[in-house]
Amino acid sequence: MTEPYSIRVRWLLRAQGPLLGLIAAMFLIFWLQKLLGAGWYAHLMVVPQQVVESWRHLRGGTVSAADWREFGTLLSYAFLHGNIEHVFYNMLYLWIFGALVAELAGHWWMVAIFLFTAATGGICHAALNANEIIPMLGASGAVMGFEGAYLGMAVRWRLPDPHVWPIARPVEPARLAILAVVGVAFDYYALLGPGADGIAYGAHIGGFIGGLFLTSFVMPKPRMAQPR
Repeated sequence: MTEPYSIRVRWLLRAQGPLLGLIAAMFLIFWLQKLLGAGWYAHLMVVPQQVVESWRHLRGGTVSAADWREFGTLLSYAFLHGNIEHVFYNMLYLWIFGALVAELAGHWWMVAIFLFTAATGGICHAALNANEIIPMLGASGAVMGFEGAYLGMAVRWRLPDPHVWPIARPVEPARLAILAVVGVAFDYYALLGPGADGIAYGAHIGGFIGGLFLTSFVMPKPRMAQPR
């Protein structure tokens, strides 16, 4: 007998509670940004030139507490957003791909992928823009990390057809994997293009590669997956 859709929805909401909590926290932080102003969060954004300078201090053995705080921005920037459209669309895609990872691999891997790919996205952006002083913020690097993570799982294992609530109809894993590839291909093309439009394409690519690495070489086989 087919499981009633309402029961399926309730189960998904329970199973993905931590992801919903993360998304709610993002909107709360955005509200605080607007309420308290830029002075509250300016030091939490990634400034590539400063990150690279702190890296030089670390390599030279002269690292200070200020440098470690600068490295901390490689995570904190992912919890900040520039405007309501920025946070809304990032959270929409975080919900789609983060929910898939949470359902397949569990909450801890969902959190690990978010933090790891936020860091790899920030590092890649800083490395590609070593002299840039314009700060960078947004969760899009980690969102692309989940897309890379899903691609790694789809290539490595046979995955069940995902149910992305509120989409009732299952989606073939291959279609979502192709969507992830197309997305990062556009970012790569834009990164090599002549014009800059304020989007941190390097962070997108760095996050995608980080997620792909974790699920290709580190993550154990999810319970719901089958060997190829």
